[in-house]
Amino acid sequence: MNQQFEQELMGSWQERQEYAEMMQPLLGKLYRDKAVEVSIFGRPMLGANIVDIIKAHRTVRLHTGEKLRLRESWPILEALSKLTLAPAHIDLGKLAYAYHHDQQNQGLDIDQYLAKELAGIVGEVDTHPVQDVVLYGFGRIGRLLARLLIERQGKNNKLRLRAIVVRGGKDGDLEKRASLLRRDSVHGPFNGSITVDHERNALKANGSYIQVIYADSPDSVDYTQYGIKDAIVVDNTGMWRDRDGLGMHLKAKGTKKAILTAPGKGDVKNIVFGVNHQDILPEDTILSAASCTTNAITPVLKVLDEKFGIENGHVETVHSFTNDQNLIDNFHKADRRGRSASLNMVITETGAAQAVSKAYPKLHGKLTGNAIRVPTPNVSLAILNLNLAKSTSRDEINDFLRNQSLFSKLQHQIDFTSSKEIVSTDLVGTRSASVVDSQATIVADKRATLYVWYDNEFGYSCQVMRVVQAMAGLTYPTIPA
Repeated sequence: MNQQFEQELMGSWQERQEYAEMMQPLLGKLYRDKAVEVSIFGRPMLGANIVDIIKAHRTVRLHTGEKLRLRESWPILEALSKLTLAPAHIDLGKLAYAYHHDQQNQGLDIDQYLAKELAGIVGEVDTHPVQDVVLYGFGRIGRLLARLLIERQGKNNKLRLRAIVVRGGKDGDLEKRASLLRRDSVHGPFNGSITVDHERNALKANGSYIQVIYADSPDSVDYTQYGIKDAIVVDNTGMWRDRDGLGMHLKAKGTKKAILTAPGKGDVKNIVFGVNHQDILPEDTILSAASCTTNAITPVLKVLDEKFGIENGHVETVHSFTNDQNLIDNFHKADRRGRSASLNMVITETGAAQAVSKAYPKLHGKLTGNAIRVPTPNVSLAILNLNLAKSTSRDEINDFLRNQSLFSKLQHQIDFTSSKEIVSTDLVGTRSASVVDSQATIVADKRATLYVWYDNEFGYSCQVMRVVQAMAGLTYPTIPA
């Protein structure tokens, strides 16, 4: 390798690094000040570091066959940062690629191009009122929801985490709650600062003031004494799953709606955002965000059914162990779950396959399901064994699902990977509901087997947040559509 080549290689890297360093603060400012979430061909840039931004640009070539250079997307981002914009999801990569490669955009300067593409949000000011949010319970999902709510801190943030409700209140409780939010063995450290306010029994995190309330029953809390009104309560305890139980939240002073982070029972609507979120009505006061597995498989099953038709099938989930299991052998009311979660693969039941039909009724009675709990702390895998209505091929299914992950209305739910080396830990922190592993796809005539990864904690929490936004009336467009 000659010296000139090495210098060119280093110069190219330094150029990309410098552009990424300029991009990083604008990405954060767009989010905090304008509630604009930026992605690059589906890869979220929220909280992205310098290398993340560079790597996201490199992946564009995998989808288009053409490079997208940072110096090509930088002027688009810079122009975006200067505009008055209503909240939206904006794919910078797609905008920049279309500007440089689509013939119909030739002759337009950047301002003209953005005026055309962003016609629905340019010059618009978001006047939606701020929505108070309360987390009832502070376990794995509760703490991740707290992280997601806190990262939205900014002058245009419309969802404000106002309180956390937990049982207990023993000495040292606040410090332990703060420590669990600050450090996570799976998801890493909290991105920011957390302090404990003993005098007011509260936590302060990145400018958020979060009241900690101790209560044994949902209907015993008076939120109004803390200045909280018309709150959406996110129940992540799983203790109450029907309308009567969840209705106790609405008996508390200062609440308006309640959402459950588990499958709802009875007539409670189970919402998988992206599939049936249009069923959320303004008058709905109690909803369920279904389960992590239902959120992972339903979007993929929906698009496959619409394209190829699903006659029937079986869903097997290889699921990370949960707090419901025992670390070592001990009594458990459920079969097998009493055996050590850290040492065994444990066959158990799952209602996810049947629950799919609550969000997508066309598959009612067509799916069976089972689960194997395995000794990993997070990220699970759903294996979809499907009998289709028509013959297809591995390439056709993979190409279809890749397209769905990039350009469909389910692009925030379905992700796609072509990696031959990907394993479960690589998917920790994934914001989509599922990731299709294209290298594992098997197709024979009308039979197809697909492998779908999902972060059963963080990816699911992102889906819950989307339902919370919809309940609050916060629906944002995705651009390009």
